[in-house]
Amino acid sequence: MTATRTTATSTAAPPVQASVRACPACGAKNRTSADHLADAGRCGRCKAELPPVDYPLDVGGDEFAAITRGSRVPVLVDFWATWCPPCRMAAPVVKTVAKDLAGKLVVLKVDSDQNPALAARFGVQGIPNFVLLRGEQVIAQRPGFMPAPEMKRWLAAAGVT
Repeated sequence: MTATRTTATSTAAPPVQASVRACPACGAKNRTSADHLADAGRCGRCKAELPPVDYPLDVGGDEFAAITRGSRVPVLVDFWATWCPPCRMAAPVVKTVAKDLAGKLVVLKVDSDQNPALAARFGVQGIPNFVLLRGEQVIAQRPGFMPAPEMKRWLAAAGVT
């Protein structure tokens, strides 16, 4: 399973495997299953703490299914496209939310142009479009750009604290 780490300055980034996290202390690669992305762990080499994933993961259909099915915490999905200015405005907000709510939420980014069937499955007609899932059930959905404080209020109202 592969996913892409999204940076604040760009909507595209080098690939990162969702099942492998690099240790921040020694750089060793540590396998992490989709159901443990929100969990802290320990590095197999140096025993340092591996924090929960605190950045959005760019995913396709297979990764999306594995992560949403296996996650023990809610999953926020950002449907976006490279040509969409509001989506580019939302990217740093989504990154901030992922960092601030790490361990309580897993954040995925789905390019709606590359994954039209997935976008259609959730009735995405305008982007950015945010879908909050628990398991494979939609808890909340909202189109349009939101500043970080508004997004956090929206998530809190849906039960993510």
